Amino acid sequence: MAIVKRDKIIVEPFLAIGNDEVVFLKGRVIKAYKEKRPSSRNNWLKNILAAIRRYSGSSVPMAKVEITFQEKSYVVATDEDGVFELQIGECKPSENLSEIVLFKVLEPTSKKSQSAQLEVVRYEGGTGVISDIDDTIIISHSTDIGKKFWLSISKNAFTRRPLPGVSSFYKKLTGNGSNPIFYVSSSDWSLFDLIKDFLRFRHIPEGPILLKDKHINLKNIWKSGGGNHNHKFEKIELLFNLYPEMSFYLIGDSGQEDPEIYAEVIGKHPNRVKGTFIRLVEKFDPDRKEKLKHIISLEHFHFIESSEEAMQILEEELSFN
Repeated sequence: MAIVKRDKIIVEPFLAIGNDEVVFLKGRVIKAYKEKRPSSRNNWLKNILAAIRRYSGSSVPMAKVEITFQEKSYVVATDEDGVFELQIGECKPSENLSEIVLFKVLEPTSKKSQSAQLEVVRYEGGTGVISDIDDTIIISHSTDIGKKFWLSISKNAFTRRPLPGVSSFYKKLTGNGSNPIFYVSSSDWSLFDLIKDFLRFRHIPEGPILLKDKHINLKNIWKSGGGNHNHKFEKIELLFNLYPEMSFYLIGDSGQEDPEIYAEVIGKHPNRVKGTFIRLVEKFDPDRKEKLKHIISLEHFHFIESSEEAMQILEEELSFN
């Protein structure tokens, strides 16, 4: 696939998920290059050039996007980071109506603007999984800015390495695909395709990916995955509200603020968290653990060092229940 010039306006649809009544949509509008698909044979120089192209795009704030679903059209505006979202109510699935969503940029007008589409996936069931990404499923060295930055630009979806045993653990968690899994991360939307390809290539259960809305470009690329993580709580709240009959396993790591965020979630929804697994990136600070105890009882928190340990705990809990 040839590289498209940067003046092309691209609609990137990220999410089209829902329940039997409501559909939630999210995407962004940017001016950016479109690249060839990465390969496991790419060397570090090719990967760096690809990262430069990925982050050279500019967001298109206050763009107007027409969204068409079930023969109805809606117009939304992008925010300062080029991101838009829409929640549509009273839209039950119907054999006579398509579950394909169409996205089209109305403004700014351009002959080079590009439309897109996405199929709505509706989830149901009693159990779901919400997982972090960096240092939870993929080795990222989030606590070391230098290592994290080098990995993010010198590797691609097929050369990044997963945490050992993650694929088997997540297949067990999701009942080999019976239970939905959602990924919530502080990575930015420019890494959306990389994460999707990584999950597929490493045989890790795929699911909707909810990332940080803040636009990252070449000037602030080193900030990717950093900063405030409060958005993770907001996105978890979105999932809890969208699937009120569902209870969740929460999976994260100790390198960032996952334990504190998950404790807040449990405090607000005490009967909807089946268990919490926190991968220890390094030795957990006793003072930090003590502060967590003041927020919530840690009886459902499992601090683990490996996927094998998590598998054993999960199997014991499933056999007990």
